[in-house]
Amino acid sequence: MKQLEERILQDGHVLGENILKVDSFLTHQVDFQLMKEIGQTFAEYFQSAGITKVVTIEASGIAPAIYTAEALNVPMIFAKKAKNITMLDGILTAEVYSFTKQVTSTVSIASKFLNNRDRVLIVDDFLANGQAAKGLVDIIQQAGAEVEGIGIVIEKSFQDGRTLLEKAGQKVVSLARIEHFENGKVVFKEADL
Repeated sequence: MKQLEERILQDGHVLGENILKVDSFLTHQVDFQLMKEIGQTFAEYFQSAGITKVVTIEASGIAPAIYTAEALNVPMIFAKKAKNITMLDGILTAEVYSFTKQVTSTVSIASKFLNNRDRVLIVDDFLANGQAAKGLVDIIQQAGAEVEGIGIVIEKSFQDGRTLLEKAGQKVVSLARIEHFENGKVVFKEADL
């Protein structure tokens, strides 16, 4: 997605060897117009997949996921990283390691929101090591639902997340694929869309 790549080049900041900071439009402050375009792009691509739910993980995946759900006219569900007192029964959980935060979290979705008739599109902001998406796939499968695809806003192709997910039989579609960082700059690989 050319518009996204241009925005990454304009406003993204490379930190160290493998971190891209995009807090001015995706992970802290949200550019709703760009997120709406991202949602529309995912919706068009998965239009014929019979998607009934869009699932993400809090917090930075929520913006692109909600616009994707809106474009598909289906509900969006986000996995919570902390169980609250209102989540009493029927909780689907998975352990997820965050590369950026260097912490493992138990993420949860109430089982009443997913069932064996659901065809799910996972949408997330980043794909690095694939652990967040893998955890969401696990939760969705616990519910007996089918994962139709994984939509990623920014993929760090130099890390093994895509390989992990594809080896597990998942279809991964990324809007911006980063081949590597070079002298503090982003070098893109050809994107899926």
